[in-house]
Amino acid sequence: MIELLSSSQLWQFSSLQIYLTVLLFVWTGFVRSGLGFGGAALALPMMLLIYDQPVFWLPVIGTHLLFFTFISLVGRLREVDWTYLKKSLWFIFPAKVVGVLGLLNLPNNLLVTVIYLITLCYALMWVFKMSIHSKDGWSEKLLLVLGGYISGTSLTGAPMLVAVYLQHVDRYQLRNTLFVLWFILVLTKMGTFVAFGFSLHTLSALMLIPAAAIGHFIGLRAHDYLLRNDARFKRVLGVFLAAICLIGLWQI
Repeated sequence: MIELLSSSQLWQFSSLQIYLTVLLFVWTGFVRSGLGFGGAALALPMMLLIYDQPVFWLPVIGTHLLFFTFISLVGRLREVDWTYLKKSLWFIFPAKVVGVLGLLNLPNNLLVTVIYLITLCYALMWVFKMSIHSKDGWSEKLLLVLGGYISGTSLTGAPMLVAVYLQHVDRYQLRNTLFVLWFILVLTKMGTFVAFGFSLHTLSALMLIPAAAIGHFIGLRAHDYLLRNDARFKRVLGVFLAAICLIGLWQI
């Protein structure tokens, strides 16, 4: 299994798969910088329709996230809420490690099904204008643990973590604080991949950086607009994502 995944690279895809992959990484870069989260959650279900191996896509997405968050944070580390970040990591980090170990050991079909179901839940919440709220201590801790675990298995735990961070981090520090959080969590996952002998598909990741860069810079320019029209954007996106997830589940 490890050897098969290690040999899988972008150039082994068909022309149609490559074109669709490039478009999806433009989209991933746009969402990541435009909203500050969701690049993986909103693109991974579509990527799995192209090639149904999360262990191929996640290292590529992770490499891009490390690269672009580093660029975005240069000169902005003073705009990070370090106090709450350190406090929340006590709950997020252990769950993250458990989630990564689950990713490496769960059967592929089960893992893909879990990713589709989690994303479908988010999509339906956006369609029906529902949101995750946390108003007391125990529920906040539960969301941090669940978000950490899910981000470990699939990088789609961001909405749970954001729901808690919104309650404690000033909106002007939120995006940069989340960027630091994603950097720490993804670095942990990438280190685990290396430790267990999984390929990071570095060449594929480097080939897709220009596509993600286009989306990244468009997202930076669109950030303020998306914040003003957040509900409408998520509702349209929710309908689209729900359809993608249902197609993926039907194929499984």
